[in-house]
Amino acid sequence: MRLHRLTITAFGPFGAVQEIDFDALSTGGIFLLHGPTGAGKTSVLDAVCFALYGSVPGARQSPGTSLRSDHAAPGLLTEVALELTVGGRRLRVGRGPAQQRPKKNGRGFTPERAWSELSEYDAETGTWKGLSRSHQEIGEEIGQLVGMSRDQFCQVVLLPQGDFARLLRADAEARGRLLGRLFDTRRFAAVEDRLAERRRAAEARVRTADEGLLAHAHRMEQAAGPAAGDWPPPRQQPGDPGLAAAVLEWAAVARAGALEALDIAESAVGAAEDRQRAARLALDAERELDRLQRRYEQALDRRRTLDARRPEHESLRARLEEARRADRVAPALRLREDAEREHRTATARHHGLRDRLPAGLADAGAERLAELERGLRQDLGGLEAARSLERRGEEIARERAELDRQARADEDVLHDAEGWLAGWETLRRGHRERLAAAQEAATRAEYLAGRLEPAGARLAAARERDRLARTAAETRELLGAARESANAAHERWLDLKERRLHGMAAELAAALAPGDPCAVCGSPEHPAPAPASDARVDPAQEEAAYHAHTRADGVRSDIERRLAVVAGALAAAGERARASGAGAPDGGPHDPTAAELADAVGELERAHREAKALASGIHAAREALDRGEREHEERLAARQSAERRVVARTTRREALDQERAGLARELAKVHDGEGSVAEHAARLERRVRLLAEAAEAARTADTSARRLKDADGELSGAAFRAGFDTPAAAVGAALPAPGPRGLQPPADAWATEAAAVADRLAEPDARAAAGRPPAAPGAALAAHDAAERALREAGSARDAARGRRAELVRLSRAAAAEAAGLGPLRREYDMVARLAGLTAGTSADNERRMRLESYVLAARLEQVAAAATVRLRRMSAGRYTLVHSDARSGGKRSGLGLHVVDAWTGTERDTSTLSGGETFFASLALALGLADVVTEEAGGVRLDTLFIDEGFGSLDEQTLDEVIDVLDSLREQDRSVGIVSHVADLRRRVPTQLEVVKERRGSVVRLRTAPLGG
Repeated sequence: MRLHRLTITAFGPFGAVQEIDFDALSTGGIFLLHGPTGAGKTSVLDAVCFALYGSVPGARQSPGTSLRSDHAAPGLLTEVALELTVGGRRLRVGRGPAQQRPKKNGRGFTPERAWSELSEYDAETGTWKGLSRSHQEIGEEIGQLVGMSRDQFCQVVLLPQGDFARLLRADAEARGRLLGRLFDTRRFAAVEDRLAERRRAAEARVRTADEGLLAHAHRMEQAAGPAAGDWPPPRQQPGDPGLAAAVLEWAAVARAGALEALDIAESAVGAAEDRQRAARLALDAERELDRLQRRYEQALDRRRTLDARRPEHESLRARLEEARRADRVAPALRLREDAEREHRTATARHHGLRDRLPAGLADAGAERLAELERGLRQDLGGLEAARSLERRGEEIARERAELDRQARADEDVLHDAEGWLAGWETLRRGHRERLAAAQEAATRAEYLAGRLEPAGARLAAARERDRLARTAAETRELLGAARESANAAHERWLDLKERRLHGMAAELAAALAPGDPCAVCGSPEHPAPAPASDARVDPAQEEAAYHAHTRADGVRSDIERRLAVVAGALAAAGERARASGAGAPDGGPHDPTAAELADAVGELERAHREAKALASGIHAAREALDRGEREHEERLAARQSAERRVVARTTRREALDQERAGLARELAKVHDGEGSVAEHAARLERRVRLLAEAAEAARTADTSARRLKDADGELSGAAFRAGFDTPAAAVGAALPAPGPRGLQPPADAWATEAAAVADRLAEPDARAAAGRPPAAPGAALAAHDAAERALREAGSARDAARGRRAELVRLSRAAAAEAAGLGPLRREYDMVARLAGLTAGTSADNERRMRLESYVLAARLEQVAAAATVRLRRMSAGRYTLVHSDARSGGKRSGLGLHVVDAWTGTERDTSTLSGGETFFASLALALGLADVVTEEAGGVRLDTLFIDEGFGSLDEQTLDEVIDVLDSLREQDRSVGIVSHVADLRRRVPTQLEVVKERRGSVVRLRTAPLGG
């Protein structure tokens, strides 16, 4: 991968458009990127990373951090464009972050969405061809071509020496976390987690199965009852290997006991059934004897009662015979009574109607009255035509009244329409003003919403700044104490080291033995060995002091790094809190307090709520205006329709008036002095009805008189034939309703009862039972109830035993099924637990207690150390070599140890003991070696452009030359290396330079090529 050209616009400290020609910078192989602190050297590398991956490295991409330059003009949008060659293709990547831009129409700002664009250069046509504008597609394409994630790219291409210095000094766990991000070994950690999860799941399934088996055992214990014996057996708990066998053994014993109890209960039920049958037969016999004895005694009582009522029965029979003879006269009597009642009614009606007739017709007969009725009906028929004319007049009057009502209604419609239309213009103007105010409020709400987000970000930054200020003060206090402790430990170590050197002769003398050669001079004779003194320091004391010094120095370094991180975060939070823009308090950029910012945010939120509440009425105002427009159209249409109806109604009213005048003239001829034709016709109809009723009443009276005379003759004949002297005698002998039928049932009942008693007394069983001693059903019932209770109790005991045995059989089968399924679960758990322990490094089979992820990373670290050693030997003139160690340290796990071998002393020591300059070129060698390994891991993508960030200031002149020589060797491989440094000597050694100059209106970049030594 080779970089060609980078264009930066309004990005970070660069307020204008800046172009960087990497082709020109790469002509010398090595170029220097320098400038004052804060000018934007790191921002150039951030722009490269943003163009490729859409984000910048590390904390600079934290939430609330804006990539837009504060120096940029409002209309200049932030964007980055990078031309590069990767995988044999020349590409151009352009990106812009989400930002605020001025509105094209009106005042204020509007959000601009993030964008991306990927193009490829076509050598044949000499033009750029667009490939994609999708963030996801561009990210996948770049990732596939480069072969590295963003974190890997930042570590391999943008070599931050501080990270590799930490990698040298870190312990195994911290080193594992750093390497894990670079080599992406999350899949191996996921395998460890997956196996651990499967082990826990398998263990849970085994425990659940054991608990289910124990639950079946406890349910069997409850089903078996008191005869089950003790359960559970001693020491049988979930997880015990012998649990299944113990449960199944106990279940077999419980089933055998339940079967024996069931056999005993069956025998008891059979005996109880025999006793119950015998008691039942005895009870039935006693009850039958008691019934027959009572039946015979009741028959005797009934016969005595019949004998007492015999005279009454004879008298009833005589009265019944006389009443039957009177019933034969009853039809003629009823006929005569009906004829008399009809004659009285007809005579009374005839007399009443005769009194209503005129004086001359009081004695007129039915024929005379009928003749007068026919004459009046002829006169009434002659008035029918006049009545039709009168009904038409009434219809005209009703229609005329309806027209008057419609006229009044249309007058109301016209009056309402005229009044509403007169105020329409004022009403429409009010609706439009309300709609305009709501739309203006919506615009203001959008503007305030755009101001709220940066104001909230400033408030959060101010609160973060205050918190970090307190943290920084606390960290400074800790740093002071740590520095004092580190200085004291360093002085003690130096003191002990000096004292040991002074007593080194005595220390060597203590190791001499007669005849053994001296380690210094080689002589086997030792005439005057140095004596040991009381102040002698042994190596253990010096080593302990050295470790105490390194620990204290490490604590101090950690606190210094923490303080640097907090200081950087504090400065960034202060910058964000001071940032000018929407939502800032009056006065422009300054150091506002959190309270001031909170007040400003609260004021913005209040104004936004008010504007949003007013803007919410847009829909209602628009609907009100639409309703008014529709009502205006409806009112106009109603007024026009009412005017048309008024014209039509006037014409119809004149026609009806003319027709009503003609009808009045015709009706005046036939009124005959009455108020109307209807009144005259009604008077004639009353006369006709009276004459018709009077004639009918006269005919009815004559007919009823003749029927009454005939009924008297028929009644006298019927009384004589029934044996009565007069009709009156027959009436006296007749019974009131229901007549003889009322006396017949008592007479029949006496006879029926007498026959039934005679039959009852003649029954042989009852006569035989009456001769026996009295029955005793109560004692037999008590004996039978006792036998019934004994049978029920025996049956309940048998049912309980039968249910207990069935439940035990069912539960035993379920327990056997549970036990059968438990074996595979245990085997699966044993296998998964062994694998999980092996990959987690906790198994006894894993001698070095090395996790699977650490094992993979150890192999990568060994490759990195081998690749780094090639360059480290050249930088250190062959003195140092990096080696990987998988030895365990104390009780910790092994696998990620990193040591340096000093060829001058032949010793192997930890990389944390390197000095500052040694740490720099060791970390540089490690970074270059890591670049080679990650590149190979990523598929062999060639990296033609590298950047090295700081650290050169810790090198002496000779070591700096050696480092430059190593970097020159990269040029031999057609690579270009950019050095980011403040070191002034490098400006003399590296002729090609990219200078970042900090100016008032934003930083700018300048390409310089200076002569060597100038």
